[in-house]
Amino acid sequence: MATAFCPALFIAAPASGQGKTTVTAALARLLKRQGKTVRVFKTGPDYLDPQILSQASGAPVEPLDLWMAGEAYCRQRFYEAAVEADLILVEGAMGLFDGEPSSADLAALFDIPLAVVMDVKGMAQTAGAVMAGLAGYRADIRIAGLIANSCATARHRELIEGALPAHIPLLANLPRDPALTLPERHLGLVQADEIKNELEARFEAGADAVQAAGFLQALDALEPVSFTASQHAPPVPALALAGHTVGVARDAAFSFIYQANLDLLEALGATLAFFSPLSDSHLPECDALWLPGGYPELHTAALADNHAMKAAIREFFEADKPILAECGGLLYSLETLTDYDDRCHAMLGLLAGHGAMRGRRGCQGMQSATLPEGEIRGHAHHRSMAEGTPEPIGFGRRQRHPAPGEAIYRERRLTATYLHLFFPNNPDAVAALFARQAVCDSTSCEAFDHAAQ
Repeated sequence: MATAFCPALFIAAPASGQGKTTVTAALARLLKRQGKTVRVFKTGPDYLDPQILSQASGAPVEPLDLWMAGEAYCRQRFYEAAVEADLILVEGAMGLFDGEPSSADLAALFDIPLAVVMDVKGMAQTAGAVMAGLAGYRADIRIAGLIANSCATARHRELIEGALPAHIPLLANLPRDPALTLPERHLGLVQADEIKNELEARFEAGADAVQAAGFLQALDALEPVSFTASQHAPPVPALALAGHTVGVARDAAFSFIYQANLDLLEALGATLAFFSPLSDSHLPECDALWLPGGYPELHTAALADNHAMKAAIREFFEADKPILAECGGLLYSLETLTDYDDRCHAMLGLLAGHGAMRGRRGCQGMQSATLPEGEIRGHAHHRSMAEGTPEPIGFGRRQRHPAPGEAIYRERRLTATYLHLFFPNNPDAVAALFARQAVCDSTSCEAFDHAAQ
């Protein structure tokens, strides 16, 4: 079995909001600045953090989730990164033990040491107690040390360091500095493309801070981790989409796109053609469309006013060509979308129904989409609702709860749902979903509808 050895560090925290992304981005930029090859991964389903980390590291960043992607996929991606990297960084999600699977589960499975980022504002010796609890909670994890974020003074550092258990070092202390903090938006971080120059300044300031804190010595002390190639990754049907062009919406309104999904489409033989529903007047020559998630609610007027693009997509739909619309793509496919300012705008009208934003309340969680083409795992994350929609052909299956998940709609060759699908989970189903020939006719899809319900 092929094996590669590479130092690795897992950046975790006792809770969200502790500064994991800030620290991971700063470390990635520092290593890049020194000419090192760093490969960064993000735990769990996430679109926004990987955009930030990709800009910081200068290389693609993808999420790894043991449930959504599977152990075999995660193992292969780690192995491929270890072959070429000087260091692997993994950013955790939420708190260290939160979720099923958790950051701790991923770190333990691949024996990656954990650096815990903790915002120590308002505490001192208590940080030692928290670290002792985290380190002793499970026997199968390795704590490399603490990164004390928002550490005010040298005396503050001394109090924290003196309270840590003997086997847990203080790896670094970072100052309270708004210039290091990454900006946020209603679903998480602001998209990297919107504030590239501002992010560059923050990355450089963060790299300076972690270098001044002596973090390089801690990285140099890391021992290589053994990563083995996977023997059980889902096989990709060779060239199932050969000669096939998939049009992919990609702009400020539609940007929730896993690189792994694009890679899978290309591995299936498809050619990718990107277009902008915001600014383009026509579709590229293509056989199928993918309208991914994003922030259409922030661009409702521009989407509504681009009548040429709306007409082109409607014509594509009426020609019975395959379209996958996920979350933001679903909202775009409806008759109207009402934004946060209660302004209603006309959308594509491919699917009956009306979308509206609903403030801070939302829906999220891991689910499987049960389709006529097969089951594909993914997740939901939205703060909108769709009303007046037709009867769905089925519902997402929640990871650990019996209640029905997100509705899945099918109108002609349009498949629309709030779910974000992870294509590598089921390459065969994805190939069938984008194929020129439908996997089922109306009669067999009706049978699937009844069975699913």
